[in-house]
Amino acid sequence: MFVMIGFGVVVFSVFGGYVLGGGHLGVLWMPFEFMIILGSAAGAFLIGNPKAVVTHTGKELGHLFKGPKYKKDDFLELLTMMYQVFKIAKTKGLLALEQHIEKPEDSPLFQQFPKFYGDHHAISFLCTYLRLMSLGADNPHELVDLMDEDIETMHHEHQRIADAIQAVADAVPALGIVAAVLGVIHTMGSITEPPEVLGKLIGGALVGTFTGILVAYGFLAPIASGLKNIYHAEGKYYQAMKIGLIAHLSGYAPAISVEYSRNVLEPEYRPSFAQLEEATSALPPA
Repeated sequence: MFVMIGFGVVVFSVFGGYVLGGGHLGVLWMPFEFMIILGSAAGAFLIGNPKAVVTHTGKELGHLFKGPKYKKDDFLELLTMMYQVFKIAKTKGLLALEQHIEKPEDSPLFQQFPKFYGDHHAISFLCTYLRLMSLGADNPHELVDLMDEDIETMHHEHQRIADAIQAVADAVPALGIVAAVLGVIHTMGSITEPPEVLGKLIGGALVGTFTGILVAYGFLAPIASGLKNIYHAEGKYYQAMKIGLIAHLSGYAPAISVEYSRNVLEPEYRPSFAQLEEATSALPPA
């Protein structure tokens, strides 16, 4: 919602201010200038990025309008799920989790937590490290490094898209200058024309510079920044799992392990201690 409002504010402020100042929108309609700028920007995007980035960019733009994948209730569910897992591991041992780890899609434990259960990547992440622990990987420092690499790899996969859009945003003002220069060259070829014709040609050339700067700083750069913020917020889901797993491996009680996880969350997504306590108290017996 805020994305659409932001776009609307940009458009209204720029073009509304122009019209209110006595300008005429018709003179800004220069389709060939737009073709030079936007077409070359699209071509540069294709040249500079692998197929995976190009094909997933449209999907990620939709992600921008939907907002972060995880809401506050999803983080509460995650913490509650980890509490239940750690409680079983503490009371019955990691071997009691084997059936859930090996076949998470059939796990009645994970099915109690629908958001987590429906997230293939999250289940895979948790089960991978629980499996390693059950096999004897008990060095927290080594597992932290491995988890960090794992999370960084997942983050980088998405970050490439935001970086690609930012690279285009950085290039578009220069492409606007290219369009403006071509417009000036065209104008110089018509130097013998009357002033009203030259004025129109020069104005058209300046529209190229205007378009490049507006598209870059009014739209593309904010889109890239918005995607980065979303990826950062979603990364906290995995950070919470990492911190909880390491706390559990270090021997802490389930309540303390999930409290460690809770405290790494952003304030807007972090459930209160009382909310978490209430949710864990309502769990069925492990």
